[in-house]
Amino acid sequence: MHDTFELEGFHYETGEYITVKIKGSLIERITSAGKKPEKDAIVFIAPGLIDNQTNGYYGIDFQDEIFSVERMRIAAKAIWRDGVTTFVPTLVTRSREDLLRNFRVLASVYNDDFLMGSVPGFHLEGPYISPVEGFYGCHLYSAIRKPSWDEFMEFQEAAGGKIIIITIAPELDGAAEFIKKCSEKRVIVSIGHTNASTQQIYHAVECGARLSTHLGNGCANTINRHRNPLWPQLANDRLTPSVIADGFHLLPEELTVFFKAKGEDNIIITSDVTHLAGMPAGEYNYMGSLVIKNEAGLIFNTERNVLAGASAPLKKGITTLMNFTGCTLRQAVNLATKNVARVLGFNDRGVLEEGKRADIILFTTDENNTVNILETWVAGKRVYPEN
Repeated sequence: MHDTFELEGFHYETGEYITVKIKGSLIERITSAGKKPEKDAIVFIAPGLIDNQTNGYYGIDFQDEIFSVERMRIAAKAIWRDGVTTFVPTLVTRSREDLLRNFRVLASVYNDDFLMGSVPGFHLEGPYISPVEGFYGCHLYSAIRKPSWDEFMEFQEAAGGKIIIITIAPELDGAAEFIKKCSEKRVIVSIGHTNASTQQIYHAVECGARLSTHLGNGCANTINRHRNPLWPQLANDRLTPSVIADGFHLLPEELTVFFKAKGEDNIIITSDVTHLAGMPAGEYNYMGSLVIKNEAGLIFNTERNVLAGASAPLKKGITTLMNFTGCTLRQAVNLATKNVARVLGFNDRGVLEEGKRADIILFTTDENNTVNILETWVAGKRVYPEN
């Protein structure tokens, strides 16, 4: 016997007041709810948010030596609280041994019933990225290296075959062949932390690259105004960029141009949050360096003069996108749901449709477009507030 529930709210896309009937883990039926409630606050209903780049949360670093399934459960509860129902744990540039250790833990996370399919796979950002100062950002320079298919296969075996995204700099020796092999294995290749030329970027696309990792970041502070990695990635329609819309990583005009250049269907927002998400302001050690998180949530590495990841949840990206670009709620939410599901091949989620996973959020907004999550449902179970 499957549990059934009914949720009501204003459809985030159409504005219609609807009832969503959940049976088991799926959306069974969506109907018009008829008379609207007499409430001051408008409660919206939307698919759960999807984050393709999550490095940690609420003090839990997915790269820690002490990382475990139990610690991931703690992080997941905090992630659900912020409206994200699907997230892709991300490991960054480290030694072979460190990456193997944590991918083995993540393989156990993938099969953990507590998470109910919230983790569909993993993202490896590096270690095959640019060694040029500025372009590798806060990644560990000593661990950056050229692409190795044999090594990547070791990582994939440790991860139980669930590495679904890899971020790589296409200018590295052997990158083109590596990208082809990834594409053949249906691993999504994302271009990032790169100082590649237009020709190298376009060749990477021909070899199968389809994403751009946090476009506009992972880039040196000073670049040539004509010949730099940004223009060709913006110009190529076959690349879908992710952008960190936390209000710090990109200026309003940058985010607006990216949104206009790619169009509302060919861009996604990501969080790139570290374990400092949800943590108080202060000094922390991150990626082997001292970083400072200020009261507004900006994380800065003063030694390298670069931002050091993010601390704002994905819902902040919806607010920022609306405020910076003037886009609608429908457009902003789709950049964190429908678009992400499509580019990552998650066919069972990311939309409010009958037969899809009942990954659902109820939320309100205010005059500043701030998103306030009221309820989060994962696979037909309410995970926030906890029952």
